[in-house]
Amino acid sequence: MRISQDRTGAGLGVDRQREDCEALAERNGWKVVETYVDNDVSAYSGKPRKDYRRMLTDLAEGKATVVIAWHTDRLHRSPKELEEYIDISERRGVNTHTVQGGVIDLSTSSGRMVARMLGAVARHESEHKAERVARARLQSATAGKWGGGIRAFGWGVPTGETTKRVNKKTGEEEEAPVLDMNKAIPEEKQAAVEMAEALLAGASLRSRTKLLNDKGILTTQGNPWTTQTARDMLLRPRNAGISVYRGKEIGKGPWEELMPEPIYRAVVALLKDPARRTAPEDSSVVWLGSLLYQCGAPECPCDGDMVCSASGGKKHPTYRCRLGHANRRADVLDLYVEDVIIERLSRSDAHTLLLPRSDIDVPALQAEQVTLQNRLTDLSAMFAAGTIDGAQLEAGSALARGRLEGIQEQLASAATRDPLAAVVGAQDPRAAWKGLDLDRKRALLRALVTVTVPPARPGRMPDGSYTDLENIDFTWIRKPQLKAVAPATEGASNVS
Repeated sequence: MRISQDRTGAGLGVDRQREDCEALAERNGWKVVETYVDNDVSAYSGKPRKDYRRMLTDLAEGKATVVIAWHTDRLHRSPKELEEYIDISERRGVNTHTVQGGVIDLSTSSGRMVARMLGAVARHESEHKAERVARARLQSATAGKWGGGIRAFGWGVPTGETTKRVNKKTGEEEEAPVLDMNKAIPEEKQAAVEMAEALLAGASLRSRTKLLNDKGILTTQGNPWTTQTARDMLLRPRNAGISVYRGKEIGKGPWEELMPEPIYRAVVALLKDPARRTAPEDSSVVWLGSLLYQCGAPECPCDGDMVCSASGGKKHPTYRCRLGHANRRADVLDLYVEDVIIERLSRSDAHTLLLPRSDIDVPALQAEQVTLQNRLTDLSAMFAAGTIDGAQLEAGSALARGRLEGIQEQLASAATRDPLAAVVGAQDPRAAWKGLDLDRKRALLRALVTVTVPPARPGRMPDGSYTDLENIDFTWIRKPQLKAVAPATEGASNVS
């Protein structure tokens, strides 16, 4: 027995086939020695059919001499499968009976010809159905219709209507609400936007995933989030109102977007950046400078990154490189680095440290993007009509797709977040810094300055403490963006 699609999971189609096949066996006085079921597996798709393969093995071993199927197309819709089945049937003297088509005699050339003809017809039906389904799906995608399946996080406002659906576990019909998949759910939209903006501001995917779970926001299947499911959710073009067919963007859909396209493009660029450093699911960075502070010990052969631990009998967690150089008490060093950063970002020229604002014309880029997508569609139609050949189609498509990739990169850069912007210009820079979570503080540190920690001087420091902070080196990555000033009077020198 086999059914190509069992969307309800109830297996009712297979059950009906079983009843008819068992009735045929009973009429002929045959004993059923084994039943093989491939439920929700298409013979045409090429996906593995485990029970079918098991049946072939049993037939090859001589465990049965008769095969009953509801119809020949339940056995195969592939000529390759049919030839393999014919070979085993000839070698083992297997007879094939169908409920709908009677006996298929594979021991004669005429019988094999009939089987092959029936297989060819079944193959044609499958291919024709695939063409109709593909055309319908393209039409639905172009119109922006929801294709069904698991509800996408962010959409699905109840309309107040209900429909009948089959419970996959019980097989019974039950009432289910009808959802409007074009309308965004405010709470889920806010969660997606906050997550995207936090990532662009320097937060880690792991910390944002944990925050979702801590707030009790679950996936649409009622499960806690993992970094992978959260990543998959953020990478969906649907978030920006973009319709996709067979993995390619084909234009804007009619549903409410969760976030502007530039933000979506920037998040995709961030998450797909091969140079992006990721951490294991169970890792937890709790100190500002872990893997950011650099070891300044002379001729130290380590990679430079310092880590924090409380090993070696120390009372307090201590920063050190992997070879144990440049020990510094972690809490004292972090507070000192924070004070230096806050002082620098509190100066009157702090705004000159910010990255230049983007002057990208987003609406114009989006309009050009639509034009290029329409051009790709027109090229496909022209090729189908024979107006252009394959080489012209390939050349025109390559140019359009190349420009589309460039547009998407520009849109991504338009939404780039400067980590410093959260503190620079704030009425109280210290309070603004304290209000950041650790991920964003570390992103700011990474963008602003490189902190190098040389070995501490021995003994008590002049202030009476044992923590040497005076020789900590700050190499500023961001420097003031100074502009040339025209001379006020003739003969005066330029000032920069």
